[in-house]
Amino acid sequence: MNLLKKGIDLLLYSNIYIGLCAVALTLETHILLGLPLQFSPVLVLVFCATLVIYALHRIIGISKVHEFIEEERYKVITQYKHHIWVYAGFAVLGGGIAFIYLPFAVQLALVLPGLISLGYVLPVFRGRKFRLRDYNLIKIYLVAIVWGFVTVFLPMAEYQLFADHRSWLLLLERMLFIFAITLPFDIRDLTVDQHNSVRTIPSSVGVQKSIFLAIALLVLGWCICFFILDGWRLIGVSVSYLLTVLLVWNSKHWKHDYWFTGLLDGTMLIRLATVWVFMWWMGDL
Repeated sequence: MNLLKKGIDLLLYSNIYIGLCAVALTLETHILLGLPLQFSPVLVLVFCATLVIYALHRIIGISKVHEFIEEERYKVITQYKHHIWVYAGFAVLGGGIAFIYLPFAVQLALVLPGLISLGYVLPVFRGRKFRLRDYNLIKIYLVAIVWGFVTVFLPMAEYQLFADHRSWLLLLERMLFIFAITLPFDIRDLTVDQHNSVRTIPSSVGVQKSIFLAIALLVLGWCICFFILDGWRLIGVSVSYLLTVLLVWNSKHWKHDYWFTGLLDGTMLIRLATVWVFMWWMGDL
């Protein structure tokens, strides 16, 4: 059991898991928009960039939570700090090589999410003491924007889908989805954010209203899917939405980080899995 826990911790906190989640959402975009499912530099860059950004986020983040360092997730991050740096180093190399092979439109599309992501994790504001996430009420919007751009807008740029209204609706749906599954993380981080004087939606409106807001956003995102998808694509996405609603609704009862970093982040994998299974079962893949 101890070996299993170490394996799970390494997978989750080395940031490999969240990198795979980002790739899964990007692949789901390909399926939903009828794009080719093939290995590409974009997928490599999505994985590597996510791994690097989350590595910086975790390493810099633990320097700001000394009072909570004995909490399980911070202890694990500290334990695997050297692993995180090593994997991030390989990811920088891999991402740099992938970037060279990207179409110019994709390279250009990376500017906005790249700048936001670096500002989100690096203390470059107010005398190099503040990150974008340290400003009140802003971090969850930045997360939604960046994940939407990376997992939807990059495929749009790669295949020049700017005139396709479905792509823009999918971008909006994806941002709503990410916003909704990120709200429980703000609930989990209430104590830490209050200690650092960072105001978030849960600290402003309360836990219960934040959960209701997350559910409402999920319902809205699901409704948008009816204007984009049909057939088994729509059914697959609908199943993933139902499972996500159940996880978000029950998140207020859980404290262990596996529920958040494992299951709530895992809803991105669930989206790909449900769509893939239904499409494969009906022979549409």
